[in-house]
Amino acid sequence: MIQVVWFKRDLRTIDHAALSAAALHGPVLPLYIVEPQLWQQADVSHRQYQFLTECLAELDSALQSFGQGLVVRVGDAVDVLNQLHQDYQIAAIWSHQETWNGWTFQRDKRILAWTQQHTIPWHEPTQNGVIRRLADRDGWAIQWYKTMDKAIVPAPNKLTQISIPSDKLPSADTLGLSPDGCVAAQRGGRRRALHLLDSFLSSRGEHYTKAMSSPVTAFDSCSRLSAHLAYGTLSIREVFQALAQHQQYVRQLPTGRKGQWPSGLQSFSGRLRWHCHFIQKLEDEPRSEFENLHPAYDGLRENDFNQAYFEAWQTGHTGYPMVDACMRALIATGWLNFRMRAMVMSFASYHLWLHWRKPALHLARLFTDYEPGIHYSQVQMQSGTTGINSIRIYNPIKQGIDHDSEGHFIRQWLSELANMPIETLHTPWLAPDKMNGYPMPIVDEASARKSAAAKLYQLRKNDSHEATAKKIVKKHGSRKKSTLNTSRRRKKGGDTEMKQPKQTELAL
Repeated sequence: MIQVVWFKRDLRTIDHAALSAAALHGPVLPLYIVEPQLWQQADVSHRQYQFLTECLAELDSALQSFGQGLVVRVGDAVDVLNQLHQDYQIAAIWSHQETWNGWTFQRDKRILAWTQQHTIPWHEPTQNGVIRRLADRDGWAIQWYKTMDKAIVPAPNKLTQISIPSDKLPSADTLGLSPDGCVAAQRGGRRRALHLLDSFLSSRGEHYTKAMSSPVTAFDSCSRLSAHLAYGTLSIREVFQALAQHQQYVRQLPTGRKGQWPSGLQSFSGRLRWHCHFIQKLEDEPRSEFENLHPAYDGLRENDFNQAYFEAWQTGHTGYPMVDACMRALIATGWLNFRMRAMVMSFASYHLWLHWRKPALHLARLFTDYEPGIHYSQVQMQSGTTGINSIRIYNPIKQGIDHDSEGHFIRQWLSELANMPIETLHTPWLAPDKMNGYPMPIVDEASARKSAAAKLYQLRKNDSHEATAKKIVKKHGSRKKSTLNTSRRRKKGGDTEMKQPKQTELAL
């Protein structure tokens, strides 16, 4: 009989509770199932699969060093497990709890039914502080810190070699995944993750607090660990404890040598907790991947979708340089910093008045670090459909001036504007003779922003809106501060928002 360790989004051997526990109970089959149907879903892509294959190669190498390599099987998970049980008798299945997209949620329901039918225990330890069947959010943050403070689980010393054949890892083309223009893709694997963590804590992260907002500096100053956390080459506990150790080191430095480290490390620490906070929201309310969190917004945009606007936004041809540079950079690299993710989604939802679902799926495919729990929470926040968060309508002109004042990022990604004078780089339509084929704006920024704000604020005046919003806060809101404040709002430099605690896209 065998102990099956089913690897999902936990592609490592260290701090892997499922692997460590299974190794105490008998011969372990380390298993990864490539599910062709999963890779046909609308939120996955070639760039993500490429990152995955690099992670799997390193995982296999690590497992080989313990005596038993990774076994890959291709097919439906129930069929794969059923065949393994017939051939080798499964004593138990071990896998970390997974909060991913709707397809995997339904698949896990089928797996649970199969294990119950065959009386096979399925052990699902937690790995990231997300709690299944959480009653309410009271005390959640305290519990998260307790989880992060637990000792790192060591890798097993040895695995018994068992003779079970492995399928060949299918190519992206075999799975129907076409190359998607990601010419500067981030690479996968634990060694790269560890190198990123070390370089962030030793040098790159000092100015994180300020540098993370601008795409000019964020590509280097952000940790770039988000994809590795999404695929589990590092556990979030490993990152948290390495961060805590470096914070302790910085505290002991003389005042003159601390630099900007205390602020940068504190900012990063907060985002690690927010990372799990948002995944917890999807765990508690899986429908938020598909439906407006607050039902008052049902029908607001769904029947008014402008396909031409959508296509211009997708390809970076809206006529707004900062939006277009961000979209083209994302296509080429698979990553974008938090503020620019918020801006491009805000622009799609408000200025272009697109219902969030299609833009969300498009961005999901572009993000190598796609994490559904974070992604759909942020998408709905930036679309104003949670009913509890800021209506934050970013002015793309102001964002360009604020975060790319000299135009380095825009010129890098918009070749048409390479020779545009800085005076008109953020408003190129004012110098039409120098636009070099770059499109005119597809909407008027000011009028589109004001129209969107008026529609959202009008909905929020309803008493029933407030009552439902309070229920959403009770279920999902952070207990650190109230996130509900639907009666106060402010204007700041052309960006419209309601005054509430600032929350950010977690592109770490």
